[in-house]
Amino acid sequence: MKDNALSNILSQQESSDHIDGQLYTLNLGPTHPATHGIFQNVLTMDGEKILHSEQTIGYIHRAFEKISERRSFTQITTLTDRMNYCSAPINNMGWHMTVEKLIGIEMPKRVDYMRVIMMELARISDHLICNGVIAMDAGAITGLTYLFQEREKIYNMYEEVCGARLTTNMGRIGGFERDFTPKFHEFLQDWLKKFPKIFSEFCALNERNRIFMDRTIKAGPISAERALSYGFTGPNLRATGVDYDVRVADPYSSYQDFDFIIPVGTSGDTYDRFMVRQQEVWESLKIIEQAYKNLPDGPFHADVPEFYLPEKADVYTKMEALIYHFKIVMGETDIPKGEVYHAVEGGNGELGFYLVSDGGRSPYRLHFRRPCFIYYQAYPEMIKGGPISDAIVTMCSMNVIAGELDA
Repeated sequence: MKDNALSNILSQQESSDHIDGQLYTLNLGPTHPATHGIFQNVLTMDGEKILHSEQTIGYIHRAFEKISERRSFTQITTLTDRMNYCSAPINNMGWHMTVEKLIGIEMPKRVDYMRVIMMELARISDHLICNGVIAMDAGAITGLTYLFQEREKIYNMYEEVCGARLTTNMGRIGGFERDFTPKFHEFLQDWLKKFPKIFSEFCALNERNRIFMDRTIKAGPISAERALSYGFTGPNLRATGVDYDVRVADPYSSYQDFDFIIPVGTSGDTYDRFMVRQQEVWESLKIIEQAYKNLPDGPFHADVPEFYLPEKADVYTKMEALIYHFKIVMGETDIPKGEVYHAVEGGNGELGFYLVSDGGRSPYRLHFRRPCFIYYQAYPEMIKGGPISDAIVTMCSMNVIAGELDA
């Protein structure tokens, strides 16, 4: 297939009067600063113009779906946060909600709101890195240094909630391991007060910057029709003008309680993808403020002792808690039979979990719907005919996370 495509290109060049037919091959990746991950694009070039692109992925494939068939449902959480590690809590909680849907657990309202706060913090963190790196790839590194400081503040909040920063293993099936601490409240209140001013500076630095706009407008465009045919979701789809967002289309974790809008673009190019994420940061900030202001009282986990690890103090002093702890940790808790699909709005699109259970202690089959894997297939079409500089910013604006692409 690849040879035929190249033959067609060569024959077209030979019949052209204004091209000398001298083509060359350029390897963009797999290990290259511009790829931001381990994947390869073999480009056929005529000068600066891209004529053909062939992707190669799988450099860090870890067979998560197959591994899940031999792990308990609790242990799978540590696999999910290694997919899109830029917004790991969303992955973790999406998986927990999938299992909870199969079990039929009704979650306390406080758990829903706590999850919304952490997931929206993760979305902001994801967008900060993506847009900061887009600006850097266009030659403006200053903004990225601003945003990395804000990401570290979000990571401080992660650490206070679960003890980890990047791969968070946050939460549990049935809720959270512990309630928000006084220190977390202090961190969040301080961040909510200071972040808008800092992010406004980044907006002023880039959004109407003539050089940045010239580098990103009309770079890597895709139409709404083509995006839908590929199966685009998330900011990449919304940049084309389609207002699809899982939080609104199929609300989960009480998202229907919050007032927010879905930012959309028009042209589906790099600039629109950048601007959609910029606006989503402001909308996520609104959601966090609403959830925190109206955070309900009540338990931070559901009453499901068969699936939720008991307090350590109880494990050391109560036989029933010790038994539950042993069964959960050793993966000896059977799950109901059934098939469920649950999706959440991840940092870069619809992240779905299709779980098939035969009533055992591990999934009979588990499939991750990874948005990166779907929209990266459109990359050759989006960069064809453009210069190599557009290919760089286009790849970055798609927010391709290799850990999710190759899961």
